[in-house]
Amino acid sequence: MKSLQEHQNSITSLYQEINTSYMKVMTVILLAAVCLYAALSFHTAQTNNQATISTLSSSSRGELPIYSVETEERVVALTFDAAWGDEDLADILATLESHQAKATFFVSGDWVDRYPDAVQSIHAAGHELANHGTNHKHMPQLSQEEMIKEIMECHQQVYALTQTNMTAFRAPYSDWNDQVVKVAKSCGYSSINQNVDSVDWKDYGVDSIIQTVMEDPDLDNGAIILLHNGATYTSAALDELLTRLENEGYTFVPISELIYTDNYTLDHTGRQFPAS
Repeated sequence: MKSLQEHQNSITSLYQEINTSYMKVMTVILLAAVCLYAALSFHTAQTNNQATISTLSSSSRGELPIYSVETEERVVALTFDAAWGDEDLADILATLESHQAKATFFVSGDWVDRYPDAVQSIHAAGHELANHGTNHKHMPQLSQEEMIKEIMECHQQVYALTQTNMTAFRAPYSDWNDQVVKVAKSCGYSSINQNVDSVDWKDYGVDSIIQTVMEDPDLDNGAIILLHNGATYTSAALDELLTRLENEGYTFVPISELIYTDNYTLDHTGRQFPAS
């Protein structure tokens, strides 16, 4: 017969074995829980990282100026970049008047300084004045502060002459990047490029200007046509060009009457569509 002390010792040993086994089981359970938590945390971190990357990718998509506008109306916008002389301006304005055509003139600030009477003539004839920067610089080469200065100094110059708040901006040399579009927007401007370029500044002649525009595959409803005053042959080509466009059924509107200023989308070509 075991003594009472031996029974107590056996019971104590059994308790110790049970406690040891329990601790082993709990340790295994705890380690499994830690591994599961780590796995879930890693998966969550991966998901969050992917979401962050996706968000950054979405927010950094390229910003485009408006090249053309989707419309069922048979309209185009005639735009003139004014940064050279003014010798042909009277003829251009007279031709536009004879066709009852309203155009948009993108004026540079230094041109405004040299030809304030020309700016007044454009405005008095009922055409739209728009911003082409102060000193005709390559905008992407400038800092944000310099970009703002280029846009707003020209804005103030035109306002002082005409009390007109311009709302359309075209970068000189059609030189754009995301930041230029964003800065222009922050200044209250829509960024405007073109999808039909007359290439009149290359001085190839009257027939070349007319042919280049009329045979451009992008000439269609909502096209934005680029011309220049101060180019050698533009004023001489303008009457025939407008006549041919009219024969194709087109009428002419300024940029502000063509584009959408809100609730729109742009496709990869810069064509503007009203939001559905």
